[in-house]
Amino acid sequence: MSDLKYILAYIVPLMCVLGIANGGKWLFVTPAVVFILVPLIELFMPSLQSNVAENVKDNKIKNRFFDIILWLNVPIIYGILFYGLYTFSVTAYAVYEIVGFVFSLGIVAGSNGINVAHELGHRQETWERFLGKALLLPSHYMHFYIEHNYGHHLKAATPDDPATARYNENLYAFWLRSVIGQYTGAWSIQKRLNKANNTTLFGLKNDMLWYTILQVGYVVAVGFLFSWATALAAIAIGIVGFTLLEIINYLEHYGLLRAQKNSGRYEVVREVHSWNSNHALGRILLYELTRHSDHHYRANKKYQVLDYHQQSPQLPYGYPTMMVIALLPPLWFGIVNKHVPPEMVTLGSD
Repeated sequence: MSDLKYILAYIVPLMCVLGIANGGKWLFVTPAVVFILVPLIELFMPSLQSNVAENVKDNKIKNRFFDIILWLNVPIIYGILFYGLYTFSVTAYAVYEIVGFVFSLGIVAGSNGINVAHELGHRQETWERFLGKALLLPSHYMHFYIEHNYGHHLKAATPDDPATARYNENLYAFWLRSVIGQYTGAWSIQKRLNKANNTTLFGLKNDMLWYTILQVGYVVAVGFLFSWATALAAIAIGIVGFTLLEIINYLEHYGLLRAQKNSGRYEVVREVHSWNSNHALGRILLYELTRHSDHHYRANKKYQVLDYHQQSPQLPYGYPTMMVIALLPPLWFGIVNKHVPPEMVTLGSD
């Protein structure tokens, strides 16, 4: 497929703008496209297992096009948020419209916000990591940068990782455990960094303190600029945004555990410790996040050159479809449990 395919990821914010502009039932266009239309299309689209040829990978890594389409999500996200929150503050929405509005903007904050933030958060350039953190702000999840990079990538597929779903753990129990665990985990990591850098809780280098100030400041600013009802909407939008992240977290490592050695250490992360999906549309809309095994295998690898590994466990459907299935635990267990490698079922059976 052409490299231009990743521009299709902009269809989510585009549908959101269309919904806000027209109001009424149009406010449900974004969730309908993402969680009904896309899963239906994926049923008929191919699962593409081919990898980028080795002789062209270097050119793709150096091609700025792949970076620019990520960077553009920053003005897109904040532009849509401003437009949406302003419209909310001057429009008498019915209750059903408020629901559609919150879910539409929340989906954008999760897909084109947190998802892109995840990719940029692994970059070497400080300013790109800054853009990633900025994309986490509207979802009230700036602590994700610390916990994900310094916690999850070390503990993924172990019982110590709050973002790894256990075998037979339903999505709702996981959501509560992961949301609380990631936040407290980020503070624990920050305390260790403070101690290593000989800084205090209220020091300038305490990122968690700054994240708290910025996130509270964001909601307060929305309240003063628009209205306090709009500030409540901004809070709800953020909750939807980080909930989408947690549903994806649920998919990515469900039931997969690394073996523990006699020393107490866990085996190194391998391609078998993350769920993959090669379904084309999900790969495009999520900037190859669905090739998650290779991301954990080589965390600094750019999305456009992530590889498919045959030994990685494969989800039967694309990520958008599996997100819907995860909402129905009996259906999830019935479909996914039989695909969990048997040796990992034993490891996670407690």
